[in-house]
This record gives sequence, structure tokens and C-alpha cells, in this order.
Amino acid sequence: MTTLSEEPNKSQVKEYLLNLQQTICSALEQEDGHTSFLQDSWQREAGERLGGGGISAVLQAGDVFEQAGVNFSHVSGSQLPGSATAHRPELAGRAFEAMGLSLVIHPNNPYVPTSHANVRFFIAEKAGEAPVWWFGGGFDLTPYYGFDEDCRAWHQVAKKACLPFGEDVYSRYKKWCDEYFYLKHRQEPRGIGGLFFDDLNEWGFSKSFDFMQSVGDHYLDAYLPIVQRRRDTPYGERERDFQLYRRGRYVEFNLVYDRGTLFGLQSGGRTESILMSLPPLVRWQYSWSPQAGSEEARLYEHFLKPKDWVD
Repeated sequence: MTTLSEEPNKSQVKEYLLNLQQTICSALEQEDGHTSFLQDSWQREAGERLGGGGISAVLQAGDVFEQAGVNFSHVSGSQLPGSATAHRPELAGRAFEAMGLSLVIHPNNPYVPTSHANVRFFIAEKAGEAPVWWFGGGFDLTPYYGFDEDCRAWHQVAKKACLPFGEDVYSRYKKWCDEYFYLKHRQEPRGIGGLFFDDLNEWGFSKSFDFMQSVGDHYLDAYLPIVQRRRDTPYGERERDFQLYRRGRYVEFNLVYDRGTLFGLQSGGRTESILMSLPPLVRWQYSWSPQAGSEEARLYEHFLKPKDWVD
């Protein structure tokens, strides 16, 4: 039986994350069919406050994907930054290791949603005390032009990823996702949600790790069918302009609220990799609102409203 006293296996987690990076990059390259990922390995210099390194994989100017970033990092430091201890003040002053895979896909076609996924593992240690560790992650979808079929399919896969771990797991982590990816200053969700979890250790290491793997392994099953359905949908300047306008919300969330972005910047992480999540092109327009009855208005009225997409 899995218990909380079970020792975490950091090397096992790292091996999984590196394999997942290669699996996702290969699948996205095949789907794009035009451009390959540029893989950029990096290491922190000795003497910097954050140690470790990672592999940033970025695809740009593809046929399907305008930009796709799939980044692995494994970093360590002498103490956790404020973004990590804000809701866990008892961990202040502990040394830490953090490893994770984070990806953001910005498609060319406005009818293909942007998607994000992240799976991560933290461990905080202090001499003479037991280590404190936890898993986090999830995936979420940000459509520009919504389709009920796509939203249902996305959430059905999310529920499938959670089902082996309990009947209530999907509903809890869906709700957390809806609440987390919310722009308070705009009073609107970023997208249609998915899954979000953090501080997961109550199941013990093996089961918690299994859950993180289930989330990571189901991402492509959730996203690629939507890409394949929408990638060849005709669009014009109006749809492209709206896509760039809505990307502005993505930028606002990542720079104001996102824990991963704040953690990376506060801990002295690699800026190029941290800000890989930002879209290559974006626009803002003062006091803009969609025309009543338009498909753009329908995004706000129908899709940017948290709901039970599965049932």
C-alpha cells in the first residue's frame, strides 16, 4: 500500500518528463508536417542563485502551429522564492528542487484553440527534517471560435485521465482549473478550462506520480483531434484580428497571475524559456466589444462560462 512515508524517486520523475517531451514534440512535428522543433539545452552558470538546467524545444512558423514551445527544466536553489511560499509559509528558507514540463501551443488558424499543459514535481528539504514534496499540473484550452463538440471532447478526455483515481477527482480539478485560469481584472475566464491540480502528495508518491503521468499522457489525446478537425477551416482578416485580440488575454494572465511564470522570474530562471508561453503576435484595442449576435460575441456568452461540458 502507498503511504506518505514512501521516499520520492526524483530520477524516475525526470526520466518520465524527458520522455514525455520527446513524445509530444514528435507528435506535433508530425501534425504540422512542415517545421521541426529547435532544441536548446541550457545550464545555469556556477555561482548563480538558481542551479540546474533544461531543454527548451520551440517550433516556429509552421503550417499548423505559429509557435509551439515544449520546455523541460530541472532547477534547484537554496531557498524557495515568494511565489512558492505564499500559500505555504512553513516552507520559507528550505532548499528546493523543481522539475517539470510546460508547453503552450499557438496555432495559425483562429478556429484551432490555443492549448497549454504542465506537469511538475517539487521537493523542499531542510537538514534534520523530512522532505516536503508535491506534484502539480494540468491542461487547459483557449478557443477563439468555440465548438460544443470540441469542448465536450476535451473535457471527456480530462475526465478519462482522472477516473482511475476516484469518481470526484475530475470535478474537483475541473473546478480548480475554472477558478485558477480566471482574469480577475477582466472578470472573465481565460478559456474553457480542463484540469488544474497542485500540492498533491496525500496519495503518497507512487499514486501521485501515476496521476501526474495520466494527465501528461492524455494531453495529446485531448488536443490533436481538435487540431485535425479545425486546421483547414477557411478564415479571413476578421477572424485573425479577433485571434490576436484574444491572445492579449493570454499574455495578461501569464504575466499577472500564472504561478509558473512568477516562480521562474522570481527565482532567476531562464527568461527566454519562461516567456516562451507568450504568442509571437498579439494586439490590444481600447474598449473593444464584439458585435451583438456575432460568433465573437458567442465566445463570451456561451463558451467563456464555466459549465459541465461532459454531462
